[in-house]
Amino acid sequence: MSPTEGTVRCLVEVALGDPDPDGPLRWEVISELRRRGDMESFIEARRLCASDDVGERMLGIDIMGMLGRFVDRALPVLRYLAASEEDAMVLYAVLIAFGHLADPRSLPSVIDLAAHEDARVRYGAAYALQHVLGNPPDRAGLDALRRLAADGDADVAGWASLGVALTTGGEF
Repeated sequence: MSPTEGTVRCLVEVALGDPDPDGPLRWEVISELRRRGDMESFIEARRLCASDDVGERMLGIDIMGMLGRFVDRALPVLRYLAASEEDAMVLYAVLIAFGHLADPRSLPSVIDLAAHEDARVRYGAAYALQHVLGNPPDRAGLDALRRLAADGDADVAGWASLGVALTTGGEF
């Protein structure tokens, strides 16, 4: 079966068969579900987000982050995961989804995770913050982004510095 054919459930099974969470097959499926943008895709993503399996939760989050049409339904699920999840890679996925959805209502969750002990989570927060700050940029969110620009992890600091520059026109 082609990654663009079949039912949503069949496509999800194809994506779960890709051992690489950044694999091309997995992301081809996610792109197809984004193209479809239907309620069935959202419901399947929500089901995956409730799974006990980390890989399934990550796939559900990645799909949900691409279904901007359902942002009002996705944000409560993602905010719940942001507050309750323990796995750093799942939290990273939540933050990337927040960034893709670019909705300022996710800002409190992103600010909370910006102080996480794991650099991967802080990196996700650095990515998400610049997309959810709002216009004009929320001061607390901008302060969190500036703190991340001084992070001890070079990747986190670099991404956050770029976010500060893009958001403020270069003013730190």
